[in-house]
Amino acid sequence: MYFDVADPAFSVQSEAVRAARERGWYARTNYGLAVLRHREVNALLKDRRLVQGSARWPERNGVDGGPFAHWWSNTLLNLEGEDHDRIRRLLTPAFSPKLIKELTPRFQALADELVDAFAPAGRCEFIADFAEPYAARVLAIMLGIPESEWRTMSAWSGDIGLALGVTIQRDIGRVHAALAGLQGYADALIADRIQRPGDDFVSRLVLAQRDDDRLTEAELRNAIVLLIFGGMDTTRNQLGLAMRTFLAHPGQWRLLAERPELGRAAVEEVMRVNPTTTWITREAAQDIEFQGVRIAEGTTVHLFAESAGTDPDAVPDPEFDITVKRPPHFAFGGGAHYCIGHAVARGDMSVALPLLARRLPEPRLDGAPEALPMSGNTGFVSLPLAFG
Repeated sequence: MYFDVADPAFSVQSEAVRAARERGWYARTNYGLAVLRHREVNALLKDRRLVQGSARWPERNGVDGGPFAHWWSNTLLNLEGEDHDRIRRLLTPAFSPKLIKELTPRFQALADELVDAFAPAGRCEFIADFAEPYAARVLAIMLGIPESEWRTMSAWSGDIGLALGVTIQRDIGRVHAALAGLQGYADALIADRIQRPGDDFVSRLVLAQRDDDRLTEAELRNAIVLLIFGGMDTTRNQLGLAMRTFLAHPGQWRLLAERPELGRAAVEEVMRVNPTTTWITREAAQDIEFQGVRIAEGTTVHLFAESAGTDPDAVPDPEFDITVKRPPHFAFGGGAHYCIGHAVARGDMSVALPLLARRLPEPRLDGAPEALPMSGNTGFVSLPLAFG
């Protein structure tokens, strides 16, 4: 089986992908391989013969060099070896689950405030009215910056996110302009926290030090830009995908409203069946053989997260159900590059979803949604809803 995964019409949730998964654990693509089954995805995420493959995404899509490619290749996501381990070690304390727990009441108040603004009308454009401002203002709270600046951060993050889609070559001008804006913002924020440190996330990064080692200003800038972009993009898109998933399973939505303690389970189940990160990219660092298949050095390997998460060999009853314990999903990646911000994403979404289920009863589509391609990083541009 062969897939042209660069085609905007390609969908990781298509019947063709399901049929290919039934026949075998992989398919050929115009980049290399697509891995479709849970067991093989799990094994390859831990295989040290594969390295992070996202760094070459711009080059493989016709963008050779430039500001985004340079920044992208130097983010924690794409570093390897000692550089990766050192920066991750310095960053990790700032992502303390304790900090996220302390912020939970503020996240709850924010979610209620946003719903209050549209609840009387009985309808909303879910992305613009909730998912986007919620994701951006959560980040503002964490960073210790005025929440009123969320629109600027959101616009920059959304434009940078275009670089991870299959239309990157067409959109690279917008990507570069947004990256320049966000880097300048990060520089000003770092300079302020060096002079006036507080108890916010940026101050924790500025002060981060281990064994007389600390982050350089360039490393700080890269980390903050990645946090704003990654945190904003992931939460906004995943909330939209969660809502669309629950629209197809109204009984589960009612159950979540009745049992808010299932909020964390709801996040995990949504990310299993409908993740915003539809594939994790790796690259063969050497010629390898895996289960009888030769994978040449330099081959891109796309590990299909949703296909693995719904693989009947790993999940015999893969139907969406927030009450059932599942094998680990791969929406946050795995191995050495497991998403460092997973506690933030899990924390803010597990607050939002039960609150939305309680306050938006019987939601339904109120028009045609607009979605990004169901490949790469996906989500909704618009999702009009009516409820109650």
